[in-house]
Amino acid sequence: MGMGRLGRLLVLSCCLAACSGPSNSPYPAEQDGKSVLYSAFSERPKHLDPARSYSENEYVFIGNIYEPVVQYHYLKRPYQLEPLTAATLPTVRYLDAAGRELPASAPAKSIALSEYEIRLKPGIRYQPHPAFAKRADGQPRYLPLDPAELARIDRFEQFTETGTRELTAADYVFQVRRLADPRVQSPIFGFMADSIVGMKELAQAIGKAAKAAPKGAFIDLNAFPFKGCEAVDQYTWRIRIKGKYPQFIYWLAMPFFAPAPAEAEAFYRQPGMKEKNFTLDWQPIGTGAHYLAENDPNRVMRLERNPYFHDDRYPAEGDPGDKEAGLLADAGQRLPLVDRVIYTLEKEDVPYWNKFLQGYYDASGISSDSFDQAIRMGADGKPDLSPEMRKRGIALSTAARPSLSYMGFNMLDPVVGGLSERSRKLRQALSIAIDYDEFISIFLNGRGIPGQGPLPPGIFGHVEGEKGINPVVFAWNGNEARRRPLADAKRLLAEAGYPNGRDAATGQPLTLYLDTAASGPEAKSRLDWFRKQFAKLDIQLVIRSSDYNRFQDKMSKGSAQIFEWGWNADYPDPENFLFLLYGPNKKAGAGGENAANYQNPEFDRLFERMKDLDNTPERQALIDAMVKLARTDSPWIYAFHPKSFGLRHGWVKNVKPNLMAHNILKYRRVDAKARTAYQTEWNRPVWWPVLVTLALLAAAVWPAVAAYRRRLRATA
Repeated sequence: MGMGRLGRLLVLSCCLAACSGPSNSPYPAEQDGKSVLYSAFSERPKHLDPARSYSENEYVFIGNIYEPVVQYHYLKRPYQLEPLTAATLPTVRYLDAAGRELPASAPAKSIALSEYEIRLKPGIRYQPHPAFAKRADGQPRYLPLDPAELARIDRFEQFTETGTRELTAADYVFQVRRLADPRVQSPIFGFMADSIVGMKELAQAIGKAAKAAPKGAFIDLNAFPFKGCEAVDQYTWRIRIKGKYPQFIYWLAMPFFAPAPAEAEAFYRQPGMKEKNFTLDWQPIGTGAHYLAENDPNRVMRLERNPYFHDDRYPAEGDPGDKEAGLLADAGQRLPLVDRVIYTLEKEDVPYWNKFLQGYYDASGISSDSFDQAIRMGADGKPDLSPEMRKRGIALSTAARPSLSYMGFNMLDPVVGGLSERSRKLRQALSIAIDYDEFISIFLNGRGIPGQGPLPPGIFGHVEGEKGINPVVFAWNGNEARRRPLADAKRLLAEAGYPNGRDAATGQPLTLYLDTAASGPEAKSRLDWFRKQFAKLDIQLVIRSSDYNRFQDKMSKGSAQIFEWGWNADYPDPENFLFLLYGPNKKAGAGGENAANYQNPEFDRLFERMKDLDNTPERQALIDAMVKLARTDSPWIYAFHPKSFGLRHGWVKNVKPNLMAHNILKYRRVDAKARTAYQTEWNRPVWWPVLVTLALLAAAVWPAVAAYRRRLRATA
């Protein structure tokens, strides 16, 4: 073959390759243009059993596989519940100790029992699963399972026959019973045993039966008496709670209270199944929009559309501005809007980030390594996308998390504690001087908003704007809250009896102590920053570091002076934050979550009235009064609410941060054609180095080839 012809073929093959699309795609070509959502995970979820799971990286999966009776509205804020598998929101009736029904307005002290009743929508069916497979005679296909057949099955997909059935009330009752099974070890059992009637006795009975049975054997949980939960008919069930606990309805939105069919328990409890990792912790079964079709946590986890998914629609209404943002373009469309979701294992941030920029992942968080590339801080201090991200059509979503980080004062401490005017003004002075606006900028890359009180955004009772600022620390300048000047803090400090950071009575410098379990280089820079903040008031801050166990011990005994703490919402209700300042819930002596040991009789009185009320103007007024007390007394420095930052490509639609809901995949939609075009544009093969190399190689080889040909001709 002549050299000219070889070169032409090489150039032609390179051009053809360049026209065929991305040559570096990590996905099979048959997935191009399909309704697939691509994401990643960094570590395998430990539990996929809804009775055991209590971790965010697990809820990413099970929140979309299982369905409790209620869910959080995808678009509306503050967060509010709506029916999911239930026909309507659960109803509740109150009973006294004699079993007589009480009106909803009855005092909480007179209520001995709250009975929740839930009516399910008919026609909801489970995802395909071998536990439901039937033989021709109607008997279970894999129950009992022949040991010889099980010996030939190594992967769950080898259970080739599957089935389904309708969801019933008994499935929810069975799951509540599972929470009491000592073999399941549900992390919420202790709390629920104190709340649900008869759950402690049920756990004791199941535990006794488990000891008498072979290890891991199937035990019919329905065989034990249980007054706390019952199925009334095929679609109706009731659950009974001790006293009045209105926040229980939020627990009904969590996967702990998703249905569990007894068939699955019997299927997985068969001998030899656990040894092959065939368990509910590994292969879940629910009624959600997607099911787990592939679970290879060393490589990929794949969710597929549930072919039996019930009629569920995209919201028809949302918050003001949602329509203009395109979030109602799919209003009324049947869900889910994507057929498949693929999670690939990525242990490192850099490879994930690079693949996101190439278009092979649809969304991404922002690590510290990629922050400067993705975000630019504006002149107003607010974050915005970098020009590179805008050029790529990438969008930024931000949302304040329903959580609070704070610096707490031990109210039992003789210096910073108590409700005296002296100690109160000392705490107020420090609240002004410690500039958490600066902290957010330096240590959080702007990913936070300064706290104005104990309630984060998105929670009922939180107030925005001028009426929502903490007047002790901030002033309103017409557009936004501005931290009060340091002169105000120094004035308060002098009024507290510490002019220029010295005790007016003794002349001794004021020294305060921050107890912490933080360690390492990053913690050192943060703790040095705190020293500088206290030094602005001429106060010496001593850091008392210890290991976490020792720190916890000091907190329990009430021997710490100042500390850092935080709280993430279990459910979006103000009670879940305000109870952190409720006196009887103090940590020292009572073991509660009131880490500051704050106790104000007026606050406690208001809390007891507020906690059992519905979200009404009356409740808002009580919350306003409590927040005012908490700001004035300043048992905490309300540091910041963390802010989540997320990036997504322009082809991903219907994205609005919802930090309480976990079943968000069904709302997502992707423009697969736009994604393919982007991937082709940003992953064009670069062939000129290959061609240059070939040309140089040809130039080096050609003289030898020419000389060889001359010798051949001469010999001939």
